[in-house]
Amino acid sequence: MDATKVLDFFKEITYIPRESGHEEKMTAYLCKFAADRGLECRRDRVGNVVIVKPAAPGKENVPVLVLQAHQDMVCEKTGGSGHDFSKDPIKYEIEDGWMIAKETTLGADDGIGIAACLALLDGSLDAGKIECLFTISEETGMDGAFALEGGFFDGKTLINLDSEDEGQLFVGCAGGLDTTARFRFVREEIHEGSKILKLRIFNAVGGHSGDDINKERANALQQLCRFLYSEKDWQLLSISGGNKPNAICREAEAVVAAVDPDGLTESFKAFGRTLSGEFAVSDPDIKAEILPWSCGCKAVAGGRQFISTLFALPHGVAAMSMDIPGLVETSTNLAAVRQLAPDVLEVVTSQRSSVTSALHAMASKVEACFRLGGFETERSSEYPGWKPDMNSRILDVCVKAYRRLFNAEPEVKAIHAGLECGLFLDKFPDLDMISFGPTLRGVHAPGEKLELASLDKFWALLEYVVCNFS
Repeated sequence: MDATKVLDFFKEITYIPRESGHEEKMTAYLCKFAADRGLECRRDRVGNVVIVKPAAPGKENVPVLVLQAHQDMVCEKTGGSGHDFSKDPIKYEIEDGWMIAKETTLGADDGIGIAACLALLDGSLDAGKIECLFTISEETGMDGAFALEGGFFDGKTLINLDSEDEGQLFVGCAGGLDTTARFRFVREEIHEGSKILKLRIFNAVGGHSGDDINKERANALQQLCRFLYSEKDWQLLSISGGNKPNAICREAEAVVAAVDPDGLTESFKAFGRTLSGEFAVSDPDIKAEILPWSCGCKAVAGGRQFISTLFALPHGVAAMSMDIPGLVETSTNLAAVRQLAPDVLEVVTSQRSSVTSALHAMASKVEACFRLGGFETERSSEYPGWKPDMNSRILDVCVKAYRRLFNAEPEVKAIHAGLECGLFLDKFPDLDMISFGPTLRGVHAPGEKLELASLDKFWALLEYVVCNFS
């Protein structure tokens, strides 16, 4: 058995709609997969699924091994894409050794983890009993992991298949939460003689607000607010940008009324050149455009106050770990702004930290900034971190397996992204866990891609560990 079967299953999965909160077809696919093969399958009240493969003859006394992936995917697309995630299959290409979706997210996070589980469950396997756990809505709050109840699976050793760098074994992760703010306003008349303009910053790389927050990529919303803060004589009519709390904002736009439209236009074009220079390495394709627009609405009273608050909000890395070199300890992400109601603008942010007290302090700083700007705030979707255990038995097994297979030393690391492992440990304190996966790039953004050579190595390691676990 090689990684071809894993890739074949993943290609099937690209046809299944599975946006967070709408995993019903993915859940049904998993249950049918189990029924077609006569495998035990359990589904809980929220849609988590466990498929059980019994031990091979002679392996009945091997400890049960749990393999875990999440059913949902982040659904992001480019501004010009007509893709409908509720029904359209993901369009991908194989290019220079990568599987890539150019206009949308690929869904390898975590579809490739699902596919690896299915490849193990399909056909014969010389291994002990395995339980494949598929959770729901990991990307929007780890709802499935929160809802897990005791007895849903039996194993005491778990391999999470939701990591994105082959050759790295993860034994810890950050905790996180979302801080959402609402700005209530009234409308005011547009100043006489003003012209309506639409300002847009787009084509930024974006990315994962955990894995990519230290890569100095442009936040389009933050940069748009930076420009507007520096200018005078405009009124805000509307503003939008970003999407998911766990994605760095790639595109943002604002409609404004300007007393001096020509002057604002020239200033914004110059600002676009500034962005191209500042982000030449991390965001080489970022663009800014301004054009005449028509809009029947009045201006947002307090628009400058709104923009000033967003510009003042912290975004990016707040602290690096003093214990693990190179690990981001604490960060915050200005994720999105949207019109929630005719008189309400909503701003979504997310905070992460491997230190619980620092996580709460960062959220409080964001909260304080919002409140100074006259916003209402609330916190939600908090999940715990996963403290590394360097004496983990499954870590020892995986390190030795990696050395044996590849004659190389794997990196043992913690990750700034959130994994469900923290919640699993909170609910099942006796679990011994590790996380690894193939190399993915650009997750949570259009252009997400999977390195096929790394898939072969990931699969070799997983199959070896499963078949030699004792």
